[in-house]
Amino acid sequence: MEEYVREPCPWRIVDDCGGAFSMGTLGGGIFQAVKGFRNAPLGLAHRLRGSANAVRIRAPQIGGSFAIWGGLFSTIDCGLVRLRRKEDPWNSITSGALTGAILAARSGPVSMVGSAMMGGILLALIEGFGILLTRYTAQQFQNPQPFSEEPGHSSPDDGDHPQGEKGQFR
Repeated sequence: MEEYVREPCPWRIVDDCGGAFSMGTLGGGIFQAVKGFRNAPLGLAHRLRGSANAVRIRAPQIGGSFAIWGGLFSTIDCGLVRLRRKEDPWNSITSGALTGAILAARSGPVSMVGSAMMGGILLALIEGFGILLTRYTAQQFQNPQPFSEEPGHSSPDDGDHPQGEKGQFR
């Protein structure tokens, strides 16, 4: 089984930023298509036009917001990897918290703390789920333990002992 290897840090930021933009544009486009369709005046032509306009106007904005989040998260993550000299789940959790705090900085310190907590908790849940999933799938691919003795079969030296199974006399 081939393991996924991440890009080195300067390219990881660009890769994550682009992936986040794509994900935000696609997801935002679907959401805005439904929202534009529902909010448009009656008639199929009006609804389709309203859906297309909503996607055209809002999907790139949502994609850009996702790209900013992804780029900032990856930048902080790479900085923590460089600072701590190890790559572990704590880097992602801390990056999520710091990203939330930085993006909420214009709203004040109370909002920063709340966003930092939400970012850290969200990334802790994602990392925890990833660890559990990795452990679960690793158990499925372990080599089976060889049986030491099958039930119902006796070992060759059973005839030499006055006691049989479970300590009872024969």
